[in-house]
Amino acid sequence: MSKTVRWARRATQLPVLLACAALFTLMIMTFADVVLRSALNAPIEAATELTRMLMAIVVFSVLPVLSVRDGHIVVDLMDPFYMSAFVERMRDAAISLACGAMLILPAERVLVLAERARSYGDLTEYLNIPQFYIGWFIAIMTYLTALVLIVRGALILFAPKLLEDGDA
Repeated sequence: MSKTVRWARRATQLPVLLACAALFTLMIMTFADVVLRSALNAPIEAATELTRMLMAIVVFSVLPVLSVRDGHIVVDLMDPFYMSAFVERMRDAAISLACGAMLILPAERVLVLAERARSYGDLTEYLNIPQFYIGWFIAIMTYLTALVLIVRGALILFAPKLLEDGDA
């Protein structure tokens, strides 16, 4: 396996670790909120906005990783129609390329909305965190997912052996 592929596989661990940290933080915050709300009648005021931000981090940080590993949920109703490996490979490449191309528009739209929030100076209600940061994060990760899907589609077409699980 080439050094580039090995490096790329290791780099996919960073967004997963970010998602794990966000999910763990979300779990601790929810536990503390429930305990404080029940025992002391003092809930965490910013729990809602923290939950929104942390959920966005969990979802969008692992989206490129799931896409490169082909980890999305798949409904295989049409699989009996693809008898040969060549046709199946062409289908997978077309789906990856099309999905990658289609993700560019939502990424651009989120970036426009994030820039609008930045220009207006929008802040979260309790913590006064600028809202455009999470918008930028979502846009960047969506662009990265689009790139990953396009590269994956090209690899399926031209170098499918690079996508095989070696010692990943």
